[in-house]
Amino acid sequence: MTERTREPSISDTPSPADEPGPGRRPVITRADIIAAALNLLGPTRSVSTLSLREVAREAGIAPNSFYRHFRDVDELAVALIDLAGQSLRQIIGVARQRAGSEPGVVQGCTDAFMEQLRADDRLLHILLRESTVGSAAFKRAAEQQMNFFEEELCIDLIRLAAEKNSGLYDPALTAKAITRLVFAMGATALDMPEEGRAELNRQIVGMVRMIIAGTQALAAKTPAEAHPS
Repeated sequence: MTERTREPSISDTPSPADEPGPGRRPVITRADIIAAALNLLGPTRSVSTLSLREVAREAGIAPNSFYRHFRDVDELAVALIDLAGQSLRQIIGVARQRAGSEPGVVQGCTDAFMEQLRADDRLLHILLRESTVGSAAFKRAAEQQMNFFEEELCIDLIRLAAEKNSGLYDPALTAKAITRLVFAMGATALDMPEEGRAELNRQIVGMVRMIIAGTQALAAKTPAEAHPS
């Protein structure tokens, strides 16, 4: 995300409140503020509950220094959602590359997703929660990240269909169906005890394979509308 400057009403001249005090750091970066915000979040806490002062306190800076990197807490929250999406896409991308075949891709990507849940990945928690209970701005940011997932998955589905010569009906819609299913099930898993997640993992894999089988069957029935490549 492009770094924004502060509001014109806030002076660039350090005020007494900006001067480093006991326990405050003289130099701070965007990454430091993001890390401080992550420290404050937990499995049951949404980014919408963060306050500027508590983030500044956690980062060890004066509240006014916050504005040197973010316009407000909402902009920080959107940055967190964007970072969450980037992090998960990288993890899923590695799982896809390792798998290779269609069954392996489905199982590998689902396993990677659930492993992040088991690891109490706060970035993943942010992405899952804000896509359903966040503010309008947060939901838009989460929606954008899901669109990125769908675009990448669509490319993989087309590649796999071409390799198997299996056909593929409406690749973009198929990718959207899979992505929305996994995110919805993942949000459910947030509040689920660990012993129930293995069964949920199995169900997600089964559902995704059903979607893929369905899109292949539709492609076979309507070859003119199939898009294998």
